Amino acid sequence: MPVLLYEKRNQIAYITLNRPDSLNAFNNELIEALGNAFVDYRDDPSLLVAIMSGTGRAFSTGADLKEMTSEGQHAGTRPLRTSLREQVWKPIIAAIDGYALAGGFGMALDCDIRLATERSRLGDVETRVSAWGNMNILGMVPLGEALHMILTGTNISAEEAYRMGLVHKVLPDRDSLIREAEAIAEQIKLCAPLAVQAVRRIAYARFMLPPNEIQELTQTLRKEVSQTEDAKEGPRAFAEKRKPVWKMR
Repeated sequence: MPVLLYEKRNQIAYITLNRPDSLNAFNNELIEALGNAFVDYRDDPSLLVAIMSGTGRAFSTGADLKEMTSEGQHAGTRPLRTSLREQVWKPIIAAIDGYALAGGFGMALDCDIRLATERSRLGDVETRVSAWGNMNILGMVPLGEALHMILTGTNISAEEAYRMGLVHKVLPDRDSLIREAEAIAEQIKLCAPLAVQAVRRIAYARFMLPPNEIQELTQTLRKEVSQTEDAKEGPRAFAEKRKPVWKMR
């Protein structure tokens, strides 16, 4: 059974973690497969948006601690091939059904829009094994909320995550979750791809670059996007009351 399912339909990449018996924990094989999927999504011009999910009872519970222990690895030393590490600037929707914990929670934070089912539980929890995860959360929710999650190592319900602004919407079950993810994907596809990718790149740069470099990056990307054919097509399509035909150039 493949540890990752990767499908392409209607300009959408479906990236599905597929180790249900291990709650989609990241072993070496899954880390490599996921990284390769991110690279393919990044480099395939026919794909405009991705939906990431997991089979079974979890999105992912993070690193495979059993494999780490057998290999003599310490907590916090297993690097993931994340979308940001692979410089994927196309949008990614996280469809969370079940547990999104530790590195799985961090992977969800690297997605742009997060949806969750009512049964889902989310949390960093890595301080309980002498590590910590994706610190981007410190800029995503009120500092007190983020610190409470990290310092206590606890997880929260989907409703609580919604209240904090960590998830966009809470759905009753997996079917409605995927439908909502696909509906949002269709809305993203209406937008100019190069503009969308520039926005994602700028958004995550604020976690890694000083303010002056973010400003420079914003100005550079704004100039590049404004000179594309798509920048002319957008206003023209609006004036002609039709859907734009994006050429990504």
